Amino acid sequence: MKKIGIVTDSHSGISHKEAEKLGIVVLPMPFYIEDKCYYEEVSITREDFFEQLNSGKKVTTSQPSPDEVMNLWRKCLEEYENILYIPMSSGLSGSCNTAMMLAMDEEFEGKVYVVDNGRISTPLHRSILDAIELTEEGYSAEEIKNILESSKEEMVIYLGVETLEYLKKGGRITPATAAIGNMLNIKPVLKFDVGVLETYRKCRGMHKVRKEMLEAIKNDFETTYKEQYENGDVYLLAASSADEVTTQDWISQIQECFPEMEILCDNLSLGISCHTGEGALGVGLSCKPKGK
Repeated sequence: MKKIGIVTDSHSGISHKEAEKLGIVVLPMPFYIEDKCYYEEVSITREDFFEQLNSGKKVTTSQPSPDEVMNLWRKCLEEYENILYIPMSSGLSGSCNTAMMLAMDEEFEGKVYVVDNGRISTPLHRSILDAIELTEEGYSAEEIKNILESSKEEMVIYLGVETLEYLKKGGRITPATAAIGNMLNIKPVLKFDVGVLETYRKCRGMHKVRKEMLEAIKNDFETTYKEQYENGDVYLLAASSADEVTTQDWISQIQECFPEMEILCDNLSLGISCHTGEGALGVGLSCKPKGK
């Protein structure tokens, strides 16, 4: 029996194909279009999702049922002694707290370690890669959980959205603010930091949004994360719910600003995209977690 199995959810941006290559398991997160439940990469394509989202259909997110989570853990425990379950941030969903309660059950206690390090999308993907590396270095599941959670604050991502419509539907801005913003071509830059999403800047047009996000990351490298950046202990991250051409153009723009760094970029999950809409672009950073 293998020692540690790593499980995450589809909000990590990790596809089933990549999960197989990495030797991990991805739990598909459910969402609803009108009253019908869908699972990313299982029952709907990205193209179909955005077509229905853009047509004005009601899209809402949901947690996986406790049975879905526990049955997946049971299956994994047939192959592994311990499980590291690394879901999306508890600051954005109750699914992480639910998992923590389930892990306290006698059946899973001391076998399943739920990690809450405030990540989602590409930063969560990077945490999975960090966990794999720490596993290969010989750390125990409990030690890896503690290492990842101790680096919780060493991450930030900036996200610019093409439309305010979905932020309005999610209750993050008022209908009046959305109407004025759309009329004046106002695009917010959102900042995701330590599990919380908040407005960072308001810009006129996506061109200014891109420039603002790149300047924010450059400033983070020069100030808050200067030591890590100079030591080569920072990963450069990106995310997108835009089409492939726009996404590649965004990656090229980031690369031009930071030519010496590799970029890990993911599609925003459908569950996230229903809040951002199509065309959202993000850039961020994550520091290498410090082992013992």
